[in-house]
Amino acid sequence: MHRNLLPVLSLLLGSAFLLAGNGLHGLLLPMRGTEEGFSPTSLGLLGTAWASGFVLGCIYSQRLVRRIGHVRAFSAFAAMIAIIALLTGLLVDPVSWILLRVITGFSLAASFMIIESWLNERATNETRGLIFSLYMTVNYVAIVVGQMSIALGDVSQSTFFMIAGILYCLALLPTAVSTASSPAPLKEVKLDLPMIFRNSPVSFVAMLMIGVANGAFGTLAPVFGANVGLTTIIVATMMSITIFSGAVMQIPAGRMSDRMDRRYVLAGLSAIAGISGLAITMVKPSSIAVLFGLISLYGAMSYTLYSIIVAHANDYAASDQFVTVSGGLLLLYGIGTIVGPLLGGLVMAYDPYMLFAVTAAAHIAVAIYALYRSRMRAAIPVEDRDNFSSTPLARSATPESITLDPRASAADE
Repeated sequence: MHRNLLPVLSLLLGSAFLLAGNGLHGLLLPMRGTEEGFSPTSLGLLGTAWASGFVLGCIYSQRLVRRIGHVRAFSAFAAMIAIIALLTGLLVDPVSWILLRVITGFSLAASFMIIESWLNERATNETRGLIFSLYMTVNYVAIVVGQMSIALGDVSQSTFFMIAGILYCLALLPTAVSTASSPAPLKEVKLDLPMIFRNSPVSFVAMLMIGVANGAFGTLAPVFGANVGLTTIIVATMMSITIFSGAVMQIPAGRMSDRMDRRYVLAGLSAIAGISGLAITMVKPSSIAVLFGLISLYGAMSYTLYSIIVAHANDYAASDQFVTVSGGLLLLYGIGTIVGPLLGGLVMAYDPYMLFAVTAAAHIAVAIYALYRSRMRAAIPVEDRDNFSSTPLARSATPESITLDPRASAADE
C-alpha cells in the first residue's frame, strides 16, 4: 500500500503548489485592484471571468489533453498560468486582468483535471478513501497557506505576482519527476441538467444559489475588507477563517443530514448563513471580533452546503448516476459563480456591505425553497440514502475530482 502511495504524494505536492499559487493570486488581484482604484464592478468581473474560464476548461480541455498527452498538457497549462501571474503584475489594468483571468480559469481547470486523473489512475479500492481524504486536506491547507502569505508583504509591490508565478512553476516539478504512469484519457463531461431537476429540484436550485453566494464572497470579500479599512493581514485571516470554519463543520453537518431530512438541514444551515449576512449588512460591525464571529458563522454554514446538496441529489438518483449527477451539479455551481461576482460588484458600487446582502438573499432563497419542497415530496428513508461524504472545495473541483470520490467507484461496481 505504501509503495502505491509514493507516486501519489508527488502528485499531491504538485497540486499543493498549484492551489497555494491560486490562493495567493486570487486574493492579490482584488486587493491590488482596490488600491489602484478599480471599480467594484470591474473587480467583480475578475471573478466572473475566472469562473467562466474554469467552467469552459472543465468541459473542453479534455480534447486538448487527448491530443498532446497529459505531461505536455500539464506543463503547458502550468506555464501559461505562471506567465499570466507575471503579466498581471506588469499590466495593471482592469480590462487586461479580466481577459487574462479567463485564460487562468481555463488553464487551472485543465491542470486540476490532469492531476486528478493521475490520482484516479493510482487509486485502488483499498487506497481510494485515503487518497481522496489527502486530496481534500491539500485543498484546504494549500489555499489557506497561499492566502495567508499575502500578509507578509505589501500588495502594492510586484513581489507577490512573482511569488505566485514561482509557486505555479514549482507545481511542474513533482509531476515531472513522478513515476506515476500516464493515466487514461480524461472523461468527457456528461451533462443532463433536466434529469437533475426532475430528480431533485432542491439540489438544482440550491447549487445554483450557493454558487452565486460563494462566487460573490470569494471574489469580493477582499474588496469589502479593503474598502472598510481592514489591513491586509486581517483580510487574509478573514478569508482563511471562512475556509477553516467550513472544513470543521463538514462532518457534524453531514452526520446531521444522514439522520434527518436533508432538506431541513439545508434550510437550517442556509437560513443561518443568510442571517449572518444580513447581520453584517445591517449592523456594519466596527469590532473585528464581531466581524470575524459572523464571518466564521457564515463559512461554517455556507461552505458545508455543497457536500449536502450532492448527497441529497444522489439520494434520488440511480446507483450508476453518481458521476453524471455530481458533474451536472458542479456545472450549476460554476454558473452561479459566474453570476455572483457580477451581482456583488454592481451593488458594492453603492455600499461595500451590500456584498453580504447578495449572499444573504441567495441563502434565504435556498432555505425557503428547501422548506417548500419538503412539503411536496416525502423524504427518502434513512436506509436508502446516499452516504454523506465531504468534497473538495467547489471552486477547485472538476469532473475528475468527482470520479476520485469513493462513491463513484461504488456506483460503477
